[in-house]
Amino acid sequence: MSEPKPRAKSDPGILRYDAFSRINHWLIAISFVMLVLSGLPFFHPFFWSLTGLFGGPTMTRILHPYIGLFMALFFAIMAIRFFKVSLIKRHDIQWLKQIKDVLSNHDERLPPVGKNNAGQKLVYWIMVLCVPLLLVTGLLIWQPYFADAVPITLRRLAAMGHAYLAFLAIITLIIHIYSGIWVKGSFTAMIRGRVSKPWAKHHHDLWYEEEMDKERRGKEHRGKEYREHEMSNQQHPSMTREEPK
Repeated sequence: MSEPKPRAKSDPGILRYDAFSRINHWLIAISFVMLVLSGLPFFHPFFWSLTGLFGGPTMTRILHPYIGLFMALFFAIMAIRFFKVSLIKRHDIQWLKQIKDVLSNHDERLPPVGKNNAGQKLVYWIMVLCVPLLLVTGLLIWQPYFADAVPITLRRLAAMGHAYLAFLAIITLIIHIYSGIWVKGSFTAMIRGRVSKPWAKHHHDLWYEEEMDKERRGKEHRGKEYREHEMSNQQHPSMTREEPK
């Protein structure tokens, strides 16, 4: 199925992500990459050379938990802002059942999609599960602040859980990045904030209809205000004329 045409220069398109959402998203993305690069050296010796990116093993160990706190804070903000649009609905279940059509690019067979499709919602909920647990397990093994006060058995379980959760989060984000590149226009939407109306209708038709309804109601409201203003001027013409000198 052919991709929708790019929006004309005169068409501002539809705002998909405001400036705050985009900045928040990229802060999370950058900090997550830094967490991966600083955490892998302590997962396996094969990645030990990555500590050079942070000034050596000691500095890497110091920085890693602070980067984690930074990411957790901004992720919490994003999770709250995206909660409503990430709720799983009936059409999302049907979308998942037709995952073969998704992968084979048969968009015409898929059910209507809201602002986020079921795949994006799954990424959201997996990360909502992983990030708080990564934070808790990370605190339990954070030396020298908390780890010494934690029983050794719990500390070992926390370290193992931290590794498995990190692996799940990394795989999820790899799929998320691939999907963003695969669906043309998704990546640029998170940079520029706006998408063309044909793109929105093609990939997120329910959301497109909602936005068009808002636009129509906005035009009707502005038209009503304009008509009321004109009627007011007709009823009080002296208010619109200049006073004689």
